[in-house]
Amino acid sequence: MKIRIIAPDKLIFEGDVESVTLPGTMGSFTVLNNHAPIISSLNRGRIAYKDANGVAEVLIESGFAEVRDNTLSICVEQ
Repeated sequence: MKIRIIAPDKLIFEGDVESVTLPGTMGSFTVLNNHAPIISSLNRGRIAYKDANGVAEVLIESGFAEVRDNTLSICVEQ
């Protein structure tokens, strides 16, 4: 699955990942390959993604995420 994490002033990460865990406003959730389309607002917390290099984390203040066609777009405030 492809993800792109962007903030107003920079691209934080773009690449292929196995899974992503997000701090949704209704609770934490994980997105895997072939996830159903979804749009969610995000709370303050950590985005954790697993790629070929292991697990990485990004701290955020807020944001939103959209999953569509095996692509996850995440817009955040840090």
